[in-house]
This record gives sequence, C-alpha cells and structure tokens, in this order.
Amino acid sequence: MSDFDVEIVSFGYLHGQPPTAHLTIDLREHFRDPHVSPELRHMTAQDHAVREAVINTPGIRDLVAATARAVTAFRSGPSAGPVVVADGCAGGRHRAPTFAAFLALALTTAGLRVRVQHRDLAKPVVER
Repeated sequence: MSDFDVEIVSFGYLHGQPPTAHLTIDLREHFRDPHVSPELRHMTAQDHAVREAVINTPGIRDLVAATARAVTAFRSGPSAGPVVVADGCAGGRHRAPTFAAFLALALTTAGLRVRVQHRDLAKPVVER
C-alpha cells in the first residue's frame, strides 16, 4: 500500500513530455502566463506575488475544484493505488506549481493523503 492517495506532478511542456498520469491538466492556453509580466518572470510559485496572480486568474479556482472532483471519481473506481495528476504550463515555474499546491490543499482538506512533486520549478526561465 502506498503512503499517499494522490500524487500531483507539476511540469513545464517546454522541458519535455508530460509525466504519465491518470489525469493531465494543460494550463497553457486558457490561463494567462505570469511569465509575460516582467516583474513576475524570474519569480516562481514559491513567491507570494506569483501565487496570487495565478490563483486570482478567472477560472483557476473552478478548475481546481473540478479536478478535485475528477480525482474523487478516479478514486471511487474498483482499482487500487494512487491517482496521478499531472498539471503543466509552459515553463513549469508559475501556473503549474501554483495549481498543484492549491489542488493538494483541496484534496488534503477532503481527507486524502497527497504527495506533490514540481518537476521543473527549479529549472531556469525559458526565454521566449
């Protein structure tokens, strides 16, 4: 038996293929990238300003809630083992790790044991 019920992996599409997951959330097209703001570009989801910019983007909170419901649906199936959620943005430094942290909070609040990994958070900014 695993030590966790859900594993969340944040990543950046510009750093390679998405991780294998039951559910993959692509944040690139529908949610504004903090990278476009010069004052946020070199920050990460570890910075309060980035987290605030992402979580206050219209639709993000609804997507967190919908993803938490999808995780619950996966967990209600007959198979055992953790549900893996991968969420990605362009570079993996802003939107994806913030989304992962808020999803983890929602799932933990619901009583699930969650492990979060940020595959690309520490990688350098991708200049584009």
